[in-house]
Amino acid sequence: MPTLRDAPLARAFDHAARSYDALVRANPGYHAQLRRSVRRLGYPDRGRGLRVLDLGCGTGASTAALLSVLPEAEITAVDASAGMLERAEAKHWPRSVTFVHTPAERLAEADVRGPFDAVFAAYLFRNTADPAEVLSAVRGVLAPGGRLAVHDYTLSGKRRHRALWSTVCAGLMPVTTVLGDGALYRHLWRSVIEFDTADLFAERLATAGFTQVRIVPLPGWQTGITHTIVGRAADEGTRA
Repeated sequence: MPTLRDAPLARAFDHAARSYDALVRANPGYHAQLRRSVRRLGYPDRGRGLRVLDLGCGTGASTAALLSVLPEAEITAVDASAGMLERAEAKHWPRSVTFVHTPAERLAEADVRGPFDAVFAAYLFRNTADPAEVLSAVRGVLAPGGRLAVHDYTLSGKRRHRALWSTVCAGLMPVTTVLGDGALYRHLWRSVIEFDTADLFAERLATAGFTQVRIVPLPGWQTGITHTIVGRAADEGTRA
C-alpha cells in the first residue's frame, strides 16, 4: 500500500484522533522522549521571553512536552488534521498556548508568522509531500540563529533497527485495523521505512541552510529508531 499524503493523510488522522492518545500511552517512554528532545533545544530560564512553534502538534503531546520544559514560552501549535487539533484544544492549556489549523507548508496563509526563537517538529517531516518545502517554511519563520529540533522515527540504517521497527508495527496492525485505522498505521509503518535515515535527514538540514546540525539518539527500545536532530538557522551575517 502506498504512503498517504496531504488531504487523504489528514482525513486518516482525523479518523484516528479518537483513539490516538490511548495508543500513545501504550508506547513506553513516548512522553518522556518528547520532553528529552525539547530539552535538546538548549534554552535556559524555562523559556522566558521565547516564541516557539510546535509544528505538527497532533493531539497535543508535543505541545505538552514544550510546556513542561519551557513553561514561560509563548507556544503556537499547528496541525493539518482538524480531528487531531480538536482533541488537542479540548485539553487544559494556559493562555500562552495557541492552536492553529494549517498544513506546515501554508503557515503564512494561516497568519502564523515569525520570528520564532525555536521550532519543534515531532513525527512530521516523513508525513509531508515535500520535506524540502517544509524546511524552507521553517527557515522563513525562524529568527536568525533560531533553533530547530526534529523528533522522529529516523532509522539508523542498520538492519536490526529496521527489523525491530517492522516487528513493532506488525504487532499493532490487528488492533488498529479493528479500530478502522489500519490504512493510517500501515502508512506510518511504511513512511519510516521509505524516509531518510537519520544521517540523510541531517544532510537535508545542512543543505537547507541549517548550521550546527547534530544527531542525538534516544534511549530505550527506540535506540537506533528514533532520534533528535537539531540545527540552527543561519545568523543574518551568514545568510546567502
